[in-house]
Formats: sequence, C-alpha cells, structure tokens
Amino acid sequence: MDTVQIPGLPPIPPLGLGTWQWGDWLIWGYGKGYGKEDARSAYRAALEGGVRLFDSAEVYGFGLSERILGDCYQAHEPKPLLVSKFFPYPWRLSRKALLSALRGSLARLGVARLDLYLLHWPWKPVPLEQWAESLAEAYERGLARAVGVSNCDLGQLERVAKVLSRHGVPLAANQVEYHLLERGPERSGLLQAMRAEGVVLMAYSPLAMGWLTGKYSPENPPPGRYRAQRYVRHGARIPHLLHTLRAIAQKHGATPAQVALRWCIEQGTLPIPGAKNARQAEANTGALRFRLDAEDRARLEEATPLESA
Repeated sequence: MDTVQIPGLPPIPPLGLGTWQWGDWLIWGYGKGYGKEDARSAYRAALEGGVRLFDSAEVYGFGLSERILGDCYQAHEPKPLLVSKFFPYPWRLSRKALLSALRGSLARLGVARLDLYLLHWPWKPVPLEQWAESLAEAYERGLARAVGVSNCDLGQLERVAKVLSRHGVPLAANQVEYHLLERGPERSGLLQAMRAEGVVLMAYSPLAMGWLTGKYSPENPPPGRYRAQRYVRHGARIPHLLHTLRAIAQKHGATPAQVALRWCIEQGTLPIPGAKNARQAEANTGALRFRLDAEDRARLEEATPLESA
C-alpha cells in the first residue's frame, strides 16, 4: 500500500478523515439525521479500513468535534495521528493565545501532545511571523510533534517556513482545499513547491462538499445554501465530470467518490474527506484499494482542465 510521511511523523496510508461534520450544525446539520453515535461508528469504520490520521479543529462544533474524536481515540486501537488547528480570532493578539488554545485542544482530546498542530487561517491583524513563532514554541515545548499551516498561499508558506527554520523546526504541512473542481494549488505552483520542499499538502473538501460523490447535480444540489452555492461557477462542467467519474468508477468496481479521492492521492496529496457515519467512512477507504491508469487520468484532465478548475 502507498504511504505518505508528514515530516517528523511515521508513514501512514495516504488517506485521512476530517471531522468538520462532527458537531457542526450550521453547514452540515449535526443533530438532524446524524449525531455522536454515528460519528463514533465512522471513526471505527475508518480505523478498520486503514485510516491512520484524523483531523479536527477547535472551531469545529465549538470544540465538540475534538471531544468526540478524543473519546473515540481513547476507546480504540490502534492509535492514529491526531491533527487540530488554532483559529486566529481577531481578539487573539498575543503569542500566548496559540499555546493556550493548543492546551485547550489537548484537554478536549485527552492527550498530552498533538501529532500535528496547524494555524487554521493566515488572517490579520496578527502577522504570520508571530503565529509561526508560537508554532515553533509549541514544538519546542513538546506540545506538538509537528507543526504547519492551513489555507496559506506560496508567499505565506515561505514566510512561515523562514521563521520556523530559524528554530530548526520543519514546516510539516499546509492544509488547503484541493479537488477536481479546485486545482488552484496546481495553477499557483503551490503544490509543486510543497513537493520540492517535502511539505505535505493535506487536501480538505476533496469531494467538493459532496458534489463529487455522484449523489448531487446542478438540478439537485447538496442541502444547505452554502454547500449548494459553493461550486455554482462550475455548474456547466459538473455533469460531464460526474459522467467521467462514473465511467471510471465502473471500470474499477469503485464509486465516483473513490475515484475523486484516488485522483487526489495520486497527485501526491493527503486527502481528508469527512464522514457522518460508518457507511461513508468505509466507502472513503475504498480509495486505498485501486489505482488509476494513464487513460483514467487523461479523461479526468479533459473533464476538468487545470486552467479552468
């Protein structure tokens, strides 16, 4: 099986699980059709299917995602890698705010240190360099085995890496949106630069918030205004892309979602799809069990060319 290695951490299969849905009622409708027990079953199914990294954030469900993940982590073996993120609220102005938030995440997860801790967004007013210093301190204090960022472009990534390098701390990962409908990290050169430097690109929303599962179409969009409108600019291309995904899936005995995830994997990224229940989590892991061939990749490129995705 393929593996991916985040600097400073052991190799793992190239598929994680994101837990944004666990506790989030606004975007995902937590508590309406799924809840805590469904999340726990998703954790077990993902673990059994080979997933060895779970991603959360203090802001997901206002901490509920971390608490659910922590309960699951304590209850089951083997122990996967745990990832969480610091949210730079505008009132968080001190370097110590990041360390305080990290300790809060550790308490909710029930662990002494995180495997990977990320800055969630590179937002003002606090300069990136200040948060990079805090990430370095978290690493040096042993509160995180590895540190990184999320939603950073190439210039921002270089600024963070420069600060971390002064402390001898590697920049381990950058978590960004990346999938067949959002190939901005390729167009900008971000993905290529990260590959060259050994920084792992963690691809969030690799199924375009459900659009690439095959369940939805421009005529039948995902529930909720945000998810329904998020990719409306791609409306004319989505039917052809879904047709292509279905055809490739049939060829491999897979699903459209598994093909979309497999494409992310073969681009050298670590996709972290979400799962509301065991069925979705188990289905995600099917992406680890086949490979795309040159014809498949060419068909996907034709359906979602780099210059327009």
